[in-house]
Amino acid sequence: MRYAIIGSSAAGISAVEAIRSKDKEAAITVISDEKTPLYSRCLISYLLAGTIDKDKIWIRPDNFFKKNKVEAILGVRAEKIDTESKEVRLENREKIRFDRLLIATGSSPKLEDIPGKDKKRVFPLRTLGHAVEIQSVLDKVKSVAVLGGGLIGLRAAYALKSRGKDVSVFVRSPQILSQIIDKESAGIMQRHIEKKGIKIFTGRSAKEIKGKDSVEGLVLDNGSNIDCQLVVVGKGVSPNIETAKEAGIKTNWGIVVDQFLKTSDDNIFAAGDVSESYDIALEEKTINAIWPVACEQGRAAGLNMSGENQVYDGTLAMNSIEFFGLPVISIGITRPKKDIYKEIVRKNLDKNVYKKIVLRDNIIVGAVFVNAIEQIGVIGALIKNKVNIKDAEDIVLEDYFDYGKIVNIIKDSKGAFKQKEFTETIMTA
Repeated sequence: MRYAIIGSSAAGISAVEAIRSKDKEAAITVISDEKTPLYSRCLISYLLAGTIDKDKIWIRPDNFFKKNKVEAILGVRAEKIDTESKEVRLENREKIRFDRLLIATGSSPKLEDIPGKDKKRVFPLRTLGHAVEIQSVLDKVKSVAVLGGGLIGLRAAYALKSRGKDVSVFVRSPQILSQIIDKESAGIMQRHIEKKGIKIFTGRSAKEIKGKDSVEGLVLDNGSNIDCQLVVVGKGVSPNIETAKEAGIKTNWGIVVDQFLKTSDDNIFAAGDVSESYDIALEEKTINAIWPVACEQGRAAGLNMSGENQVYDGTLAMNSIEFFGLPVISIGITRPKKDIYKEIVRKNLDKNVYKKIVLRDNIIVGAVFVNAIEQIGVIGALIKNKVNIKDAEDIVLEDYFDYGKIVNIIKDSKGAFKQKEFTETIMTA
């Protein structure tokens, strides 16, 4: 058996380990367009902020590939997948044969098509390389403009403020973090961040990046001029599906996979930011481009590539962030747009406390917790296990709520108690 994996981040690494747990000797080839993989993308902003050293971002040792008998082809892009000959063709014209292939190509930063985007000191913040490039120009920078108020944009803003820069964030939508939390919790977070000196402008976007060769400022959509010497684009990411699509593999927003992470080709699997799989809360297929999901999917795909038939139950959107000591965690559906959902909120704005659950037919399908996050693990387990909380709905958001208050309602579809399975879910929620 010959295994090939395109991508060497969370999903690819997890797949290697899963395959080796079942098959100690088969050939594995990993292809990555990054020369230095094996690091955590989640820690890039902390590296940029200077709160951790570069040696803290590595998630596997340098000898990982050698130890696992993996041929690693690094710094080379996979250009084409030939499903008939079972080959991956690389940009250096090399061909890699496979019996089973995992596509774990991840995603790429969304870059706005605005005049001046090609000037020096305009960067996304997605890879270790981006962080290193930004660090290399900081001595020439006093003011920074961040385009985008999502996770990437705000993490970049936090990092650069920690470096002593004057930071302004421009958000096209009416609120920050619009993809993961609701308007009221976003307002709490925005006010907290602004008190720490980061300026946030909602309902504003860049019309032009000014400067001769390097960035000297921005022109906004309302005609205002902003002085800055560095622009960070944090507009989210897009899944890298082009190679799969050109190979005739079924795609939609991402690469469409079944419950075994298998694509429309029986010999090809997909995992991580590029895969479109079943979402537990939405009850439909979508992309959840987060690190834990990539790890889970990579492991499941690796096991199934090596002969297992392990069903992957589905993804669940989960985001955990903290800015200047204020934590926010969101799970599942946070901004419901249909009448079939019910929202319950408890808040204490004087203490920056906000707790909300979203229910559908007495089952929690989403949550947003700001500052008081101690019981979010139990909430996550309730969502994953689709527990009917009709008899506990009134207490779930109270300060005294804990696992003990709902132990008697944790049952399976036949009415049998399933505390053991539920407890295991809490540990991983």
